[in-house]
Amino acid sequence: MSEAEVPQSIAPLFETAPRHVAIIMDGNGRWAAARGLPRGEGHRRGVEALRRTIRAAGEIGIKFITIFSFSSENWSRPANEIGELMGLLRRFIRNDLAELHKSNVCVRVIGERNDLDPDIGRLLVEAEELTKNNDGLTLVVAFNYGARQEITRAARRIAEDVAQGRIKPADVTMETVGGFLDAPDIPDPDLVIRTSGEQRLSNFLLWQSAYSELVFVPTYWPDFDRASLEAAIHEYQQRERRFGGLVAKTGS
Repeated sequence: MSEAEVPQSIAPLFETAPRHVAIIMDGNGRWAAARGLPRGEGHRRGVEALRRTIRAAGEIGIKFITIFSFSSENWSRPANEIGELMGLLRRFIRNDLAELHKSNVCVRVIGERNDLDPDIGRLLVEAEELTKNNDGLTLVVAFNYGARQEITRAARRIAEDVAQGRIKPADVTMETVGGFLDAPDIPDPDLVIRTSGEQRLSNFLLWQSAYSELVFVPTYWPDFDRASLEAAIHEYQQRERRFGGLVAKTGS
């Protein structure tokens, strides 16, 4: 959907925008294939879509945006594609970090960091350290991330605490588990968007998205723009969020 096609009625609805939006950025390769271009070009155009989305999210008033940038399963892709993706990550941090910092964006990273290339690990730490005191939009980057792996790490740490006598088994609650996840201080996403028309979560934020509204859009990620984000938010705003109860709850 282009900017011109967005209904005018969407514009004033952002007083009730979701507090936290999570996005599965899918379809870069298919976007490129449909145009006879190499997959790498799709990934490069996907970075441009990410820049647009971060800017739009801040303007709309979204407080947290989580992006699925690289999953723990993506390592099975061809080596040359992985190399291109790592190169794009390096360039994004080196080229965009200063602008994100200037825009008061706080960068957080979730996912497994062991066994990453040292320069990648240093860049992730640099992004977090430079922006940690910013209090505008929080950009959560899910890198080398898998939700089952995250929950497994949490369970392992809880088991270690139980073994050391710091926690009693009977005292382990949902709040306990949530507190051992990668970013326990960040609220659960109100809205999860997946682009490209696929309708699954693909091991993304499985614990946190238990009561999220899911919106699947047919647009390939490189074509995702502010109008696409606004349309997804508009659909979210039509939902009744009851969290298992009988009465819809308002607010995020």
